[in-house]
Amino acid sequence: MERIIVCVKPVPDPKEWDRLRLDPVTKTLIRGGIPSVINPLDKHALEAALAIKDIVGAEVVLLAMAPPETRPVLREALAMGADRAVLLSDKTFAGSDTLATAFILAAAVRRLGPFDLICCGNYTLDGSTAQVPSQVAEFLDIPNIMHVAHLELDQDKPLVVTQKIEHGYVKLAAEPPLLLSFTKEANRPRFISFLEILAAEKREISTWTNADL
Repeated sequence: MERIIVCVKPVPDPKEWDRLRLDPVTKTLIRGGIPSVINPLDKHALEAALAIKDIVGAEVVLLAMAPPETRPVLREALAMGADRAVLLSDKTFAGSDTLATAFILAAAVRRLGPFDLICCGNYTLDGSTAQVPSQVAEFLDIPNIMHVAHLELDQDKPLVVTQKIEHGYVKLAAEPPLLLSFTKEANRPRFISFLEILAAEKREISTWTNADL
């Protein structure tokens, strides 16, 4: 593998959810003044990508669609070990539903160029639809495995994916390119050291607008 893309979403800090309000006109969340954190399941997706990087040395690229003020959240994800980040930020993206979000993310993936794997959290705390990963895969015309509870990687063999289903688990062998979305069972996100936080300050965060896509 040469490149793994990890979709991460800054979401309102759950500790501040009592301050969330709904815009009466647009029916979207008013997030202003509420701190953001990495969507928890996206950390598990990132950890899976980093575990693969530890074995085969792939580049790990973060992809996020969010306002400019969420850049510190991406720094935290970079401190976990990602190589660089792309922030998709434009006023025209505001209020996107899951289909529009997936369309924008897929366009960004195409602009990034060749990839082997896309890793996502199974769902986000602020939406909880679990629709975006499969929609992105459809737009890119690649296979998609959701509810990933475990991932095995051997350098010379296909990926072995343990998928959680309604009454148990199923094991699947899969070849890149594909998209995987992870549950919290998949792994334990790694600890971030102070040195890694300092190193993350030097890593690139590119901003792409609607015109770039």
